[in-house]
Amino acid sequence: MKNFTDKTNISAKDCNLYYGDFHALKNINVEIPERQVTALIGPSGCGKSTFLKIFNRMNDLVEGCRITGEYKIGDVNIFDKETDVNLLRKNVGMVFQKPNPFPMSIYDNIAFAPRTFGVKNRYDLDAIVEKSLRKADIWDEVKDRLKKNAVGMSGGQQQRLCIARALAAEPKILLMDEPTSALDPISTGKIEELVDELKKDITIVIVTHNMQQAARIADKTAFFLLGELIEFGDTEQVFTSPEDERTERYITGRFG
Repeated sequence: MKNFTDKTNISAKDCNLYYGDFHALKNINVEIPERQVTALIGPSGCGKSTFLKIFNRMNDLVEGCRITGEYKIGDVNIFDKETDVNLLRKNVGMVFQKPNPFPMSIYDNIAFAPRTFGVKNRYDLDAIVEKSLRKADIWDEVKDRLKKNAVGMSGGQQQRLCIARALAAEPKILLMDEPTSALDPISTGKIEELVDELKKDITIVIVTHNMQQAARIADKTAFFLLGELIEFGDTEQVFTSPEDERTERYITGRFG
């Protein structure tokens, strides 16, 4: 990616996004710090996931989507014509709400990205697969069945596999779109522990509907409403003494 550095702070300036005539994101300005967890909260349809997907340019794939404003990772403008989108997506991994393992072996799921980026040596691939599965805290559960189809894993295991698959590309940023909403409490707890460990090296932005989850794992929290960023700050401050009445109403369940 053009001039990609180790700086992984994320910024949006005068962010507006349209789906056809629908104004989905309105005049958003925010600076997301590096190597922290930032939670995006707000009611369904308020623009959280749409905003998240800007930063690995997934909205490029949506017909009729138009984006204005300036978006940077470190000092790099991600919409610059010289920006390599494939390299951007290598550096900015994505984990979705529903686990989506490829219908292939556990090993091949993890080796997919390294192979795409030119790693062919079996020894190197073995090392990447083990390292990624260890980082996702699932190595001990799957090390004896790497050749088995990943689709046969439990939901919680599949989601940790998808995180491992994203980590195999060695991203500097991880975007997570409600990664635990389909999981049981034990699996959710494992993902949350994993997020807390990963932030030592990776900038993480997570969309969640779960207020308690945001309070537990996020350093910063952003509250979205009807396509606007209403409030952004330290999680403790946003949850205990929000500046905007709408934030307080949402967090205390008195919204609507």
